[in-house]
Amino acid sequence: MTKKKSITILRVTHLRGPNLWTYRPVIEAWVDIGELEDCPSNTIAGFYERLTTLLPSLVEHHCSPGVRGGFLQRVREGTYAAHILEHVTLELQNLAGMRTGFGKARQTSKRGVYKIAFRTRQEQVGRDALDAARELVLAAINDETFDLAAAVTHLQEQVDDLCLGPSTANIVDAATARRIPSIRLTEGNLVQLGYGINQRRIWTAETDQTSAIAEEIASDKDLTKTLLKSCGVPVPEGELVRTAEQAWDAAQSIGVPVVVKPYDGNHGRGVSLNLMTQSDVEAAYALAHRKGGGSSVIVEKFIPGNEHRMLIVGKNMVAAAQGESIWVVGDGVSTIDLLTDIQINSDPRRGTGEDFPLNAMMPSKSGEIILELERAGLTPESIPPKDQKVLIQRNGNVAFDVTDQVHPSVAAAAALAARVVGLDIAGVDMVLEDVSRPMQGQLAAVIEVNASPGLLSHIRPAEGQGRPVGKAIVDHLFQDGKDGRIPIVGITGTQKTGRIARLVAWLAHISGRHVGLACSEGLYLDGRQVVASDCTHWEAGQRLLINRSVQAAVFENSSRTILAEGLAYDKCSVGIVTDVSWQESLSEFDILDAEQTYKVARTQVDVILPTGTAVLNAADPQVVEMAALCDGKVIFYGLDAKHPAMARHREAGERVVFVRDDLIVMAQGLEETAQLPLATLKPAKSSQPEMVMAAVAAAWALNIPPELIGAGLRTFESNPKKTPY
Repeated sequence: MTKKKSITILRVTHLRGPNLWTYRPVIEAWVDIGELEDCPSNTIAGFYERLTTLLPSLVEHHCSPGVRGGFLQRVREGTYAAHILEHVTLELQNLAGMRTGFGKARQTSKRGVYKIAFRTRQEQVGRDALDAARELVLAAINDETFDLAAAVTHLQEQVDDLCLGPSTANIVDAATARRIPSIRLTEGNLVQLGYGINQRRIWTAETDQTSAIAEEIASDKDLTKTLLKSCGVPVPEGELVRTAEQAWDAAQSIGVPVVVKPYDGNHGRGVSLNLMTQSDVEAAYALAHRKGGGSSVIVEKFIPGNEHRMLIVGKNMVAAAQGESIWVVGDGVSTIDLLTDIQINSDPRRGTGEDFPLNAMMPSKSGEIILELERAGLTPESIPPKDQKVLIQRNGNVAFDVTDQVHPSVAAAAALAARVVGLDIAGVDMVLEDVSRPMQGQLAAVIEVNASPGLLSHIRPAEGQGRPVGKAIVDHLFQDGKDGRIPIVGITGTQKTGRIARLVAWLAHISGRHVGLACSEGLYLDGRQVVASDCTHWEAGQRLLINRSVQAAVFENSSRTILAEGLAYDKCSVGIVTDVSWQESLSEFDILDAEQTYKVARTQVDVILPTGTAVLNAADPQVVEMAALCDGKVIFYGLDAKHPAMARHREAGERVVFVRDDLIVMAQGLEETAQLPLATLKPAKSSQPEMVMAAVAAAWALNIPPELIGAGLRTFESNPKKTPY
């Protein structure tokens, strides 16, 4: 009997920020492929066929050939199990609805042990996908069965439970497209866009600009109608009632047909339309009373026409959807429940949850549908004669895009309704005969204004073009091209980086900013020490970024931090690298020399914004090499003004900082813009020139005037017990 081959997962790390591998969060797994090190894929009989049978969608992976089917070409030619595991993990996430694409596999110094890294949007989903991928790859290697459907179903459930909902994800993706950073604040859909004082927060279609008073008004349907009517917005005539008898009296007073709906409700729950008789009105009252949680009920004039949902963001209508009536046709043998399943729920666009633009219909479980059927003398168990049409829902499924058809006067009326209520984002429900015609000259009315409107019907409508509603919301929150960022300084290396961080924070503070600092000596907010222990870890950095008072932030990042967790921020304004020095502690991560350490330290330069600056030590040749990696500007610092790297930089008209006669000289090109006394730093014995030059260069990159930098050097005390920073 042939011994089964195996793959052992040795350790799994979630790198939550920019890291050795990429700018985005990844899972890094160390895997031991054992004897498979001697068995590339092309030597395992039948493996290619079994793998592609189990997971045919792998054909979409390009891999290094750069073409569709490129990865499978590698498998056919011969590649190793770790590389295959990486691709299968990515594809399982894709099949589960969590699209990802980045992955890498690299050998370690130990034979048969590999590091693989793959992009994931949610840690637990990524871990589960890795475990499932291992089982699938081994099944293909050892010619065993694997239940792909069960594995994907489990991952899909995890995605539904743990990932951002599609509406929130659409907004976050739009923010990412504008290079606005995001932080998920809870396991739900509360997300921060931007950092520190410039952040904004969203909770699906609610924002930190959404007024609580406006939400209360929107939930009070009678008050909403009163306000709208007073401002000239057409609304149906109606009355607030508290008994079934009052409901019928109101219907007679208003004139049938009428609509009955909960006083405090939304999303169409408990709404009955086109009611003509006392029995229908009283039954509808009971339904609305129950669905509204026992609150009062509104009876209002029925406006014939189609229901529409207008999405208002800020002052503009950005999307519109139309509803439809739903019917089934009898076959003489099936109940209405069964007909609904066969004729309506078979539509792949229907289902439960946010992934479906249309809801599944369940007549026997819907009070609204039961009431509609009773008006026709039917029940969900009734069997309609062959070819008889039965109305299931008069107006619903508001998921058919009509944005391009909306008449300007209709859009203006919807936007006015949202402003009257006071909502920055609103779903305005209107009944219209024809959405493309002017408001005047047709029966038209605003029937509801909803806070926290659903977005999915506009993002993925049942018919028509999806609308960029996430982009509209982001543009509303961040106007005039703002990106929600604050100045961030990151410092990497081994040469007094904690002290440099404190000095940079001090210089930023005296320039008038509220500054947060996370370094090896603690966590500080405007000079107040919040934590006294080492705060170079990811969680400490996040505390600064979510703090609404922070106007600038400084982070000390060791190579160990980058390897173990990733950076706490996605991009920075200034990145300082003091040196590339290998340390024994990095062996834990299989970083064994300065060349490998360089790949870690360069992460700090890789994340500098195009508008930012790298501050680099000209005395370290490996650090000098990083200048070519920076998307922004570069300031070199060093003791020797004639150092070749410094000289070339000055000749190109760029900035350098050096020491001459105990003075810190700031020069751009051939012009010396400032000279600052080095000896002013207290105590004088701690005036390490390299430390001061790095901090001065960073302050210069932050556009702090030289006179303020000089004042900061005079007032900074190196002793952390005396100086907050």
